[in-house]
Amino acid sequence: MDDGPAVIAAEPFAAPGPQSLVLAARDEFDRLYGVGGRGAHDLAPTDFDPPRGAYLVARVDGHLAGGVGVRPIVAPELRYAEVKRLWIRPDLRRSGLATRLMAAVEALAVELGYSTLFLETGPRQPGARALYDGLGWERIDAYPEGAHVHDEGTRFRRRLTG
Repeated sequence: MDDGPAVIAAEPFAAPGPQSLVLAARDEFDRLYGVGGRGAHDLAPTDFDPPRGAYLVARVDGHLAGGVGVRPIVAPELRYAEVKRLWIRPDLRRSGLATRLMAAVEALAVELGYSTLFLETGPRQPGARALYDGLGWERIDAYPEGAHVHDEGTRFRRRLTG
């Protein structure tokens, strides 16, 4: 694979591509936090269903390279969404693909009518925290009332314009 330009597109969450990416992320989370730990298994089959959610898949030379989802959180009228399961294939990390996926999911969230995005990452993921800090996401102490969070997670917020 020559690591040519990635193609990023929304795919149905139940499709093989997104499911393969989420399983790979879950495997990595299980190794980091223990089997079933850190919320690795907290996605519902409908979390990324249109019109309120979506799952983006990045492919390089037609091969799965990474993915990220956006889903509503709390009450829809608040226009809040959560970014979930950003995962990049290990051989493509530090290539800029995570930055491209995050830009794509932010743009998609604006199209879906969201005003604010939230995300959370765990204590054993310093690279993820550095990525979100570097992208200008704001660290926050708490998620919106009613949203599920992990006690040891680092939470971030991004206010969208659009």
